[in-house]
Amino acid sequence: MLPQEIIRKKRDGAPLTRDEVREFISGLTNNTISEGQVAAFAMAVFFKGMSGEEAVGLTLAMRDSGTVLTWDMPGPVVDKHSTGGIGDNISLMLAPMLAACGCFVPMISGRGLGHTGGTLDKLDSIPGYTTQPDLVLFRKVVREAGCAIIGQTADLAPADKRLYGIRDVTATVESVPLITASILSKKLAAGLQHLVMDVKIGSGAFMAKHEDAVMLAKSLVSVANGAGLKTTAFITDMDEPLASAAGNAVEVLHALEFLKGRLINRRVEAVTLALGAELLLSAGIASTLEDGAKQLAATITSGRAAEHFAKMTALLGGPKDFMERPDHYMKSAKIIRPVYAGDEGAVCKIETRQLGLAVIELGGGRLRADDKIDHAVGLSNLLGKNFRADMNTPLCMIHAQDETSFDRAAKIVKAAYGIGDVVKETPPVIERITA
Repeated sequence: MLPQEIIRKKRDGAPLTRDEVREFISGLTNNTISEGQVAAFAMAVFFKGMSGEEAVGLTLAMRDSGTVLTWDMPGPVVDKHSTGGIGDNISLMLAPMLAACGCFVPMISGRGLGHTGGTLDKLDSIPGYTTQPDLVLFRKVVREAGCAIIGQTADLAPADKRLYGIRDVTATVESVPLITASILSKKLAAGLQHLVMDVKIGSGAFMAKHEDAVMLAKSLVSVANGAGLKTTAFITDMDEPLASAAGNAVEVLHALEFLKGRLINRRVEAVTLALGAELLLSAGIASTLEDGAKQLAATITSGRAAEHFAKMTALLGGPKDFMERPDHYMKSAKIIRPVYAGDEGAVCKIETRQLGLAVIELGGGRLRADDKIDHAVGLSNLLGKNFRADMNTPLCMIHAQDETSFDRAAKIVKAAYGIGDVVKETPPVIERITA
């Protein structure tokens, strides 16, 4: 069938057969379908949706567009994935923590999508770090370091790589079947045995409403388990930044401090332990969720998680002494300056998405798929809800390269924060979904 006929069929709300989906994805992979046709298909799916059967077909077609890995490891092969948010650097800590518990973590991550940051963009701020190694090196790093956080190679789910970039710039990010297929095609291609999903909800998430987040979580769990990958999901809060940093280099530095046990961030800790404990329980390493959380926490106090991160970084081309001297290697912005609220009082509301847009305004994200990122810029020391803002306590520190971008970002940040009375706090982990 011609690509335009498949687009027309979906545009009109008719279900696509697996053969039709596979044919379209084949054209996406071999570039016989134009970028405009891909964008039109994505928009048709965005408005008309897909049935569960169609979503499984799309996911498997994208998985099978490249190599599907298999592993022969002395421990379980596990991974986590987040739908993205502001200050969400959990992968940087959780992968080495899981490795220190005896898991093997082949983590296929993505770049910034929409207003959210991408794990690969963060790792690109580490000089020499290879985010797209060949499969031989990928396997070596997973075996020797216990974890490898990389991007999609040309071999793994290549159809998703092209569709992912087009979705980012055509306002089709927030489609449940497209998100499901994008995430799971990579995870299935990576040969995982256990997966946990972190579905964000709130003003900084793609899914701002609870019912939408639950719908996505259930879609992910249903499609993944239907494809033979044992998966659970959590709904977590993104109504404020997760970490106190948003950007690339600043989030890596935040993660290093966490791994070294020097930074106590209760929201980050809660989400990290919840996701990791779920995987350890699923893989049979922990007897209970509480036992799993204790094992993970011990990897920080013992320094073993930091050791696994350091080994992963070095094996992927980064500095061998990166953990000891990160400031020596990471680029800094020319201007690092506080921005203050106009009023004094408790932070009662945060338009978290706007903070992500402030990072993009600084040059730390993309307006177009081919934009270059400035890894040094971003926001640090971000205040969370119920923290007091006053003339001595800024909303955050802005890392900018010039006065113009600083001023633009400062305006966005100030508008994003509401100052008033203390509000009821939302727990960072809201709901667990198993089916």
